[in-house]
Amino acid sequence: MSSPRLLIVTGMSGAGKTQAVQSLEDLGYFCVDNLPPALIPKFAELVSQPNGKVDKVALVVDIRGGAFFNQVIEVLKDLTQQGYRYEILFLEASDETLVRRYKESRRRHPLDTHGEVLEVIREERTLLREIRGRANKIIDTSNLSNVQLKEQIVSQYGGEKEDNNRLLITVISFGYKYGIPLDSDLVIDVRFLPNPHYIPELRCLTGNDEPVQQHVLSKDVTKEFMEKFIDFVTFLIPHYQNEGKATLMIAIGCTGGMHRSVTLANKLGDVLGGKGYRVNVRHRDIMRV
Repeated sequence: MSSPRLLIVTGMSGAGKTQAVQSLEDLGYFCVDNLPPALIPKFAELVSQPNGKVDKVALVVDIRGGAFFNQVIEVLKDLTQQGYRYEILFLEASDETLVRRYKESRRRHPLDTHGEVLEVIREERTLLREIRGRANKIIDTSNLSNVQLKEQIVSQYGGEKEDNNRLLITVISFGYKYGIPLDSDLVIDVRFLPNPHYIPELRCLTGNDEPVQQHVLSKDVTKEFMEKFIDFVTFLIPHYQNEGKATLMIAIGCTGGMHRSVTLANKLGDVLGGKGYRVNVRHRDIMRV
């Protein structure tokens, strides 16, 4: 039996690790929460035994481990030297989102000793900086529901094994007024295109509606841009694949995330899907006012 798929789940407290692990369990992963980093190599050895029956493992490692968590980078280096392959999933959220979640749940942050939640969130972000930089996949849950987070987990870590070896491309539309998606690899600003917001009959529609699509895509500047943009993306994808990149997030932004970015994200998704790539299209801000 080949070595099991080993996934290290980490990230900010309150960013959704519990929901992520529940989704991984539904996908058949053997999950262990709050494992001391020093035990990771021994655990990897145990599940890699020739007669082992576990083929997918998810280990949650975060700052709840206290002083033990400081060992995690050295432990992961040792794991690599011993020949074990692993992936790191890092769950992220904005400071404002994490503060709100803690206030709503009335939970205590693991680092909180003085009641100043924002301060300890920033402290935790500093502590996690290095492991975040090593992550294979970063998911920003600031604007995700539990259902949307599960969809991303299933897309990334579910499915057949051959699909898991293919680059997963996520095309996401967003509004600059709400901030750039934190987990983006490529960010494209399309605010230079004519804005349907200023046309009364299109204002309340979105880029999912045909009148908006026709208006945006019929413009000469849009046609020229999309031709160059598609050439650019299709040039990059094979190079990302050759480097072993597992995921690619392409973020397309306009002012409000309702018209231009949605239209172009849908168009790019259709083109890449037609070329045989594994593509998800998501519209982050389409329902915002």
